[in-house]
Amino acid sequence: MLTYSGKGYSEAFVHSFDRLVQRIGAGEAIELLAGPDDVCEPIAGNAGEHCHCTSVIERDRLAAGQLARLAGLPLTPGTRVTVTAPLVQRLRTAFAEGSIRAACADCPWYAMCTEVAAGGYASALLRAH
Repeated sequence: MLTYSGKGYSEAFVHSFDRLVQRIGAGEAIELLAGPDDVCEPIAGNAGEHCHCTSVIERDRLAAGQLARLAGLPLTPGTRVTVTAPLVQRLRTAFAEGSIRAACADCPWYAMCTEVAAGGYASALLRAH
C-alpha cells in the first residue's frame, strides 16, 4: 500500500484498492488478517489466484515481521492499526532505503514499487492524516 499508485491485476481490483486507500487515508483502522483480505477480495474467489499461493503467504509473513519491528507494534491477525502520516513516512523511508523489502523478493510488482519509492512516492495514492 505504501507504493500503490492505481495499478493492479484488474479494473475491479484497482477500484476496490482505491476505495480502501481512501478509507485508510481518512483514518479508518486496518485489521490484520491471515490469508486473503479486502485487498485480495476482487481476485480471491479463484483458488488459482496468487493470493492463495504459499509464496504470497510467506511474503505476507515476512512483511508483517519487518513492519512490526519498525512500527513497534504486534502485527498478528486481529491487530488493528491506524495508519498515521508519521507511520507512513517512517515506513516509506525504510522501504526506500531497502530495510523492509525482504518480502519483495520475486514479487512481480518489485520494479514498479522501486520506481514509486525512487520518485519520492509522488504517484502513491495513500495520503494519511
